Amino acid sequence: MATRKDIRRTKIKYRIRHKVSGTGEVPRLSVFRSNKEIYAQVIDDVKGVTLTAASSLEKGVEKSGTKSEMAAKVGKLLAERALAAGISNVVFDRNGYLYHGRVKSLADGAREGGLKF
Repeated sequence: MATRKDIRRTKIKYRIRHKVSGTGEVPRLSVFRSNKEIYAQVIDDVKGVTLTAASSLEKGVEKSGTKSEMAAKVGKLLAERALAAGISNVVFDRNGYLYHGRVKSLADGAREGGLKF
């Protein structure tokens, strides 16, 4: 059974996805946040493929620090992988989450890593 919070997030998500779409030149950076982990992927919506991805479950991300600090590390790791794949510009898809806390930390980490939003 979906909660009111889930339904609200789904409505916001559809509203965002109506406006934000990734192409081959400027792909979409999508964020998913669970209670413990955070995941991000760069997606080409025209072809329907994930170009690169990173998460807090990977070995390159240390489990020390707060969840916001881990999100920043994931953002930097994703930026490194995207730049290696020749991607420098992305559009940010917060996926219905507020641009606050871990989502903002991931975006700031990706900007520090060299991605342009």
